[in-house]
Amino acid sequence: MLKDVQIETSGTIEAHEPFDSEEDAVELRRAMKGWGSDDKALLALLTTRSAAQRLQIGLLYKTMYGRDLRQDLKSETSGNFEDAIKRMMYDRPHFDAYSLRKAMKGVGSDDSALIEIIVTKTNAEIAEIKSCYSEMFQRNLEKDIVSETSGHFKRLLVAAVQGNRNETTKVDMAKAKKEAEDIFKAGEKRWGTDESIFNKVLNLRSRAQLIATFKEYRKISQYDIARSIDHEMSGDLKRGMKAMVQCIKDRPSYFAERLYKCMKGAGTDDSTLIRIVIARSEIDLVEIKDRFFDMYNKSLKRMIEQDISGNYKRLILAIVKEG
Repeated sequence: MLKDVQIETSGTIEAHEPFDSEEDAVELRRAMKGWGSDDKALLALLTTRSAAQRLQIGLLYKTMYGRDLRQDLKSETSGNFEDAIKRMMYDRPHFDAYSLRKAMKGVGSDDSALIEIIVTKTNAEIAEIKSCYSEMFQRNLEKDIVSETSGHFKRLLVAAVQGNRNETTKVDMAKAKKEAEDIFKAGEKRWGTDESIFNKVLNLRSRAQLIATFKEYRKISQYDIARSIDHEMSGDLKRGMKAMVQCIKDRPSYFAERLYKCMKGAGTDDSTLIRIVIARSEIDLVEIKDRFFDMYNKSLKRMIEQDISGNYKRLILAIVKEG
């Protein structure tokens, strides 16, 4: 029987000790008081405090000065630097809720961002995000997804935001073999694809169960499950299902690939770079950096240095903490 192997995770940002929120609030006010701001001081403080500590500083800042820290930071920054600083002033579920709303606001939607945020989350994280989304925007996340997406891709995301994946570490090998056969019959073995079978298995089963199913699928089809999704699906549905498979196998590799693609070629997808670096900074950014180097024979730091500049670059590098 296959056992579920938990990946040890570590972020680049941890809670700062000793921590004095009053002293930090004074330091931030000093850095922003008067003409211009001391960007070096802002960076040094904000990138060495956890999200929970930054929120605590914000609460005390308002108590001490009657001013909103987010608004003061916004008035002292601009562009991508401002966007990154603003996002750092949320805890994790509020950050994800904010990012989801940004991905769906306006004309069209950023489907890659929806995939990246939704399919990488645990049941508990999904529940927190839905609650925060409703609190922040007085909107229902599932309804917004339904209105902004369509077809089988919509069904994949709606299924994922139910947050109802089995989380047991036990594996039912008979079920793994049967569902590997079901997926094979729904895809490679037939003309056309029954996407609902893929959707059901990928959204319901535990990580340990899916890893066993993927191994059985390889035995039956002679292909990796990701290759079959590549062959059988297209567009956002293909990207969503492949992301789900990749996260089940090795989540840091998925984010490493996302970071590489957002900086590869002409121009940088700054929103994606900011979102991933900040979102994973307290979770698994150390592993993501390791996978990045293994996959592309280049450090994440080096690629960031080549692609962005100014205070924005200094902030992202300070979060990445790669010497």
